[in-house]
Amino acid sequence: MRIFLAGATGVIGIRLLPLMLAEGHAIAAMTRTPAKIDGLRAIGVTPVLCDLFDKTSLTAAVKDFRPDLVVHQVTDLPDRIEELAAFLPRNNRVRSEGTANLLSAARAASASGFLAQSIAWRSGPGTGPVLDAHENGVISAGGTVLRYGQFYGPKTFYEYDPPVAPRIHVDEAALRTMPFLAGPRGTFNITDEDVAQ
Repeated sequence: MRIFLAGATGVIGIRLLPLMLAEGHAIAAMTRTPAKIDGLRAIGVTPVLCDLFDKTSLTAAVKDFRPDLVVHQVTDLPDRIEELAAFLPRNNRVRSEGTANLLSAARAASASGFLAQSIAWRSGPGTGPVLDAHENGVISAGGTVLRYGQFYGPKTFYEYDPPVAPRIHVDEAALRTMPFLAGPRGTFNITDEDVAQ
């Protein structure tokens, strides 16, 4: 399968890449950070330097790769949870404008599948109308929404102590994402508390 992975160097995207490669997928790995391009090329993927909010360039990049599946793992979150509140407007823009741009690019490229990350908790920071619209847009386009629990493990907000439920170890989250690349469409929880369907 040809997969366009947006958010390839994020906390879960970077874990998906080796799993996707091990299954023999051809991957275009999108990042907005020029310094990460060589590292992506070195592991055997096609690096794509692009900004999610540059709709014209994004559409051209997706069309050029001709993916079967577009995977949306982009977030705009801080390294430290103490800074989360300040980043929420930026992350909301990823979920609104960014998701719309990726869906449009996927349609333009005639991609048959679209998978996007979301969150398993339905109240508190990061929830509300923007999140609902993000999920509804993906489902309306015939895509799949994966609602992850709060990540814990290396390079997450909770490196050493798991957070309250819903939660999922980030390595386990990546493993449990893989069946959905060609799997059912709809909305699914990916948490320690839920069994993958």
